[in-house]
Amino acid sequence: MSENTGNATEAPTATSPPVIAPRASRAWLIDLVLLGALWGASFLFMRIGAAEFGALPTAAVRVGVAMLFLLPLLLLRGQWAALRQHWKPALSIGILNSGLPFAFFAFALLTLTSGLGAVLNATVPMFGALVAWALFNDRPDGSRILGLVIGFTGVAMLAGRSAGFHSGADESAVLWAIGACLAACICYAFSANLTRRYLSGVPALATATGSQVGATLALALPAAWLWPTQMPSLRAWLALVALGTACTGLAYILFFRLIERAGPARALTVTFLVPVFAIFYGVVFLGEHVTAWMLLCAVVIVCGVALSTGLVKLGRRAAAR
Repeated sequence: MSENTGNATEAPTATSPPVIAPRASRAWLIDLVLLGALWGASFLFMRIGAAEFGALPTAAVRVGVAMLFLLPLLLLRGQWAALRQHWKPALSIGILNSGLPFAFFAFALLTLTSGLGAVLNATVPMFGALVAWALFNDRPDGSRILGLVIGFTGVAMLAGRSAGFHSGADESAVLWAIGACLAACICYAFSANLTRRYLSGVPALATATGSQVGATLALALPAAWLWPTQMPSLRAWLALVALGTACTGLAYILFFRLIERAGPARALTVTFLVPVFAIFYGVVFLGEHVTAWMLLCAVVIVCGVALSTGLVKLGRRAAAR
């Protein structure tokens, strides 16, 4: 999706080692931190927008703004032909990749704090491992299975106490909200694996744009039906514009560039940064309260994610460099 940032160099000969630019080798760290900051802010903006728009209109405005942001970039990069050739899987997967999960999270944030929503979002790689196991027979080893158990134990710990919920939320609302977050994570896991199966080799910008077009078309009528009777405030509108442009459109570009520069394993580590930024934003801008129990559960979930994705392995030493 992203264009190469470095100048072309001559191919190394058999006697000369490849030249690695020091700056380029670490440039991915900037993208990683910026992406974590943007995706962490998405929970802040979703909570602000959903309070006035409602869940489905919030998701619809988000993907609509992202579509308008990405389409001109697609045309400028000359990738319209790629989207036209693969429009059916791109638009269909967009419903699972953007439409449904955005709506689920917007609904959940009517009850949960933005920080807790981001912590639950960190379970996406665990669900991805389960889906890959089911669809691609990618059986996890013992270390990754242990990670799945630890991660889902952390989720159960969160669900067992009212840490990170809005004041006045009853037990049924809390369970529905947590269920919505987990449903969103399952959607992300399926969409990632379906993208791997049906859109492999398609330019990332075409895939990203197509997904936003598909999500916009899917959510347009339901959002119009549930559109708020009272016009939302300018603050809510600005939150959704920022959500669509920065946290969705720009974040997609950064994410695929991060995969290109650093590889998927390093790109996956953004999962650990998103809750940190989301909790920070929630405390500073929304006055959310963070409990010791919530932080403990977050640590348990992060440990589970690290093991279940293979980023950390038990009983193995790193290979000598």
